[in-house]
Amino acid sequence: MNFEYNDEQMAIKEMAKNFAETELMPHASEWDQNEIFPIQTLKKAAQLGLAAIYVSEDHGGSGLNRLDAAIIFEELSRGCVSTAAYLSIHNMVTWMIDAHGSESIKKKFINKLSTMEIMSSYCLTESGSGSDAAALKTTASKKGNSHYILNGSKSFISGGPTSDVFAVMCRTGGEGPGGVSCLLVEKGVEGLSFGKQEKKMGWNSQHTSMVNFDNCQIPLENIVGNEGEGFKIAMQGLDGGRVNIAACSLGGARAALEASISYSSERKQFGKSIDQFQVTQFKLADMATELEASRLMVLRAASSLDAKDPQATKLCAMAKRFTTDICSNICDMGLQIHGGYGYLKDFPLERLVRDLRVHQILEGTNEIMRVIISRKLKGN
Repeated sequence: MNFEYNDEQMAIKEMAKNFAETELMPHASEWDQNEIFPIQTLKKAAQLGLAAIYVSEDHGGSGLNRLDAAIIFEELSRGCVSTAAYLSIHNMVTWMIDAHGSESIKKKFINKLSTMEIMSSYCLTESGSGSDAAALKTTASKKGNSHYILNGSKSFISGGPTSDVFAVMCRTGGEGPGGVSCLLVEKGVEGLSFGKQEKKMGWNSQHTSMVNFDNCQIPLENIVGNEGEGFKIAMQGLDGGRVNIAACSLGGARAALEASISYSSERKQFGKSIDQFQVTQFKLADMATELEASRLMVLRAASSLDAKDPQATKLCAMAKRFTTDICSNICDMGLQIHGGYGYLKDFPLERLVRDLRVHQILEGTNEIMRVIISRKLKGN
């Protein structure tokens, strides 16, 4: 097993690092405090191939793998966790279409998604079916040989009214996961509406709202995969999404560690910088060790997806559970090192604590990750 990045991966890492430092990091605080969705910055990221990272080059994607993506999302999140996380969601939708869509919808959507001419949202969660995703109630019934009629609502949708296409998991058949299909809903269709922009603890550089469907007519050809395959597609998407969100936690925690090292070398108490006190040294040592352990888990999980390892779902759940918990703790320790200054919006720590907290909830709560892991241990 090789623990070093190869030359191509180092080049990818450097590209993402430079973009984060020039385009994300200087603006992250302003975007957070003013709830600005940085659309033009996201389109600049798309120019670098970051909107279709693991999509086939035949359809306008970058043709990279999941390990490359993990490297990219760590670097981007060091600049702005919230913006990088939205980009991960957009990549998930683009990949779903590339991996499971017909040639006609690939031609219709992927090139525009890869340039972010259009932006996307992933619509699985409902107010009554969060962790129990297979119990979703949004329905799509066929109308003749041309359309589905879509009804229902989705909650906590990143992108919300800003997005242009929505990958909607809906019930086209009976109860349970086998009755779920995935439809692409385009902005502007009659009956599509949005709830208010949610006021959130973190992730403020991306808009979040309910998405509502009231007798929306969706062309039959807008189905991704076949009827009844939607839940399987959604879960495959979440395996990769969990690795990406764990990588986003790595980037945020790394930013917290770097800020804490810098601050503790400058802040003086009792006649010397606080990094000369053992209590601070131990905190920094723990932060660095736990960050390294988390990264190894993320890279292992990403590699398992690339290798189509049958244990990939378990490894992705493990990486997501461990990394998002640990990296949230790293940010909290960084805030403690900063003392009262860490609680101020003039410093990045309070934003990092807020942005990383939701990673323990989304893409499946960490309690659900434990359920997945335990089932896989039993061979289920």
